[in-house]
Amino acid sequence: MKSTKYDRQEAIHNATNLFWTNGFHATSMRNIQQAIDMRPGSIYASFGSKEGLYKEAMQHYTAMSKARLIASVAASASPFEGLKQFIKNAVVGGQTCAPSNLCMLVKTISELTDDNAELLAEAKHLLQEMESAFASILVKAQQQDEVDTTRSPARLARYLQVQLMGLRAYARTNTDVEQLNDLIDDVFDNLAKSAHSPKVTLKNAR
Repeated sequence: MKSTKYDRQEAIHNATNLFWTNGFHATSMRNIQQAIDMRPGSIYASFGSKEGLYKEAMQHYTAMSKARLIASVAASASPFEGLKQFIKNAVVGGQTCAPSNLCMLVKTISELTDDNAELLAEAKHLLQEMESAFASILVKAQQQDEVDTTRSPARLARYLQVQLMGLRAYARTNTDVEQLNDLIDDVFDNLAKSAHSPKVTLKNAR
């Protein structure tokens, strides 16, 4: 049983990378067979359909993203710094180690129409899950006085989600790591409490 579960997870992982690279429509069943080393009958028996496999691939992608987020926060000095490092890894690190610079979920929403309403709804739901994960970390950052407590964590998480989408798209046209890191620093300056604290001018200091 353990071996079967391992093989299934490996198949989903390989399918995730394939779909992330090609998108849903450009991935053929032959591509899938080669990527996960399964015959058509076994694929349909395990996942029901191409759509069923794609749905599990999106869920796997989200679970991996959450795991990286949690690990980043755990390895950092504070929740805020961990969140920032996660974003840097997603934007800058994604240029070399990810199948696509674009988020798989965003790519899915851009590609699919109401003809694939169930997959489209699932992608939107999973994006919301990631946004909620950001919000939870921002709450912890507020508790540690890193982010202004008067600001809504949910709204800040939406802001961060939008910025991440834009940064990943921009990284496709600009590979300058220093510039990308500067842009990420700007995003987190806007999130940080200090960016919204009253500024002390020379006139006020007198």
